[in-house]
Formats: sequence, structure tokens, C-alpha cells
Amino acid sequence: MTRARLDKQPHEVAAMFDDVAERYDITNDLLSMGQDRRWRRGVVNAVAPQPGERVLDLAAGTGTSTMPFAMAGAAAVACDFSIGMLAVGRRSRPRLPFVAGDAMQLPFADATFDAVTISFGLRNVVDTPRSLEEMRRVTKPGGRLVVCEFSQPTFAPFRTVYVEYLMRALPAVARRVSSNPDSYVYLAESIQAWPDQHALATVIGRAGWRRVEYRNLSGGIVALHRAYH
Repeated sequence: MTRARLDKQPHEVAAMFDDVAERYDITNDLLSMGQDRRWRRGVVNAVAPQPGERVLDLAAGTGTSTMPFAMAGAAAVACDFSIGMLAVGRRSRPRLPFVAGDAMQLPFADATFDAVTISFGLRNVVDTPRSLEEMRRVTKPGGRLVVCEFSQPTFAPFRTVYVEYLMRALPAVARRVSSNPDSYVYLAESIQAWPDQHALATVIGRAGWRRVEYRNLSGGIVALHRAYH
């Protein structure tokens, strides 16, 4: 699974997220019809942050996904490779620590975190296995990984409707609400190209993680994978 995402280089993907940073959260809320809030709650429940634990939130963007961990009493760190996203996050959430970092070469020491999580960002990493190995490196023995990512709907008739929405309706809505609607065409295509639930579980296991399991959210539109160091 080492590949460029749909012919885009890492710096191009970072620039794309820089462009949409200002309206990213509200655009996602509209495009997901509010489902993104439910998905974030699922991530928090899967991570199960405890007071005093250290939690790394990768592809954290503006820190929307990181705040619940901090509110639970964990020492949460928001990490992203988009400088534009980090700038918006620091402005809106000044008390949250933001760190610029590449998922394939994380700027943290070995065994630093009790839990590492990444939501809707793993498919934008060029080398998926390497990034999962890096996440394992910075996780303490016995620590946990939670990956929330778009996947394949399990009900075949709905899958057809979903693909139609991705390729037609999503870009059309993005043109009305996003500062860079073309980026959402790329995102729709990257979702289609991403492996399904079982295939991703296999990749996670091959990266050294144990007890890999997953559950579907919203009929398989999103899959929540959990594993242990």
C-alpha cells in the first residue's frame, strides 16, 4: 500500500488542506449531514481517554477532534501536516497544543503516548504501513490505536447510492460552501480508492498491532478500527 494518493504529492495534499482550512469544519458538517459529530463521539468512546493519559490525535486539523480528549482530562496533542489547519486551530483553540508533523516520521520519542488516533487522515498518507509503524513506535506497550476512516457500505444497494453521492452530490455541495471545491473531488476519489474494512484491518495487523478489531458506523460509510501495541 505504498503509493501516491491519486497522483498528488504530499506537499500538494498539504497545500490542498491549507486552502480549505478556514471553512473545513463547517463544510464537513454540511457534507456529512451532521454525521461527523456522531463519528467523533465513536472515536472518543473507542479511545476511552483517562485523566492524566497522553493522547496523540493525528490529522487533527483545527483540533475539533482533539478537544474531547482534553476535556476528558487527558494530555492531548493535536498533530497535522497542514500549516494552514494548525494556524486556524491555534487561533480558535489557543490552550490546545498543536504540533506540525508528518505521520511517516513523527516528531515524538518512542513510547510517548497511551493512545494514538487518526480520523479521516490515514488515506491521505503516502505510505500507510510506514505510518502505522510510526504510530506504534510512539505508543507505549499496551497502548491503543484507534483509526476512524471512510470505508465500504455493507448493504449493496445503498453502496450504489453512496458512490453516486460521492462523485456527484458531494462536489456540487462543496462548490457552494467550500473555499476550494476541487479538493473535495479529490477527497471523493480517495474514498472510493481506499480499502474496505477487512483489508485495512489486515494492513494494521501487519504493521505490528495486536488484537485488531473494527465496527461499522453509518452502515459502513465509516469504519472504526481499534488495536493494541
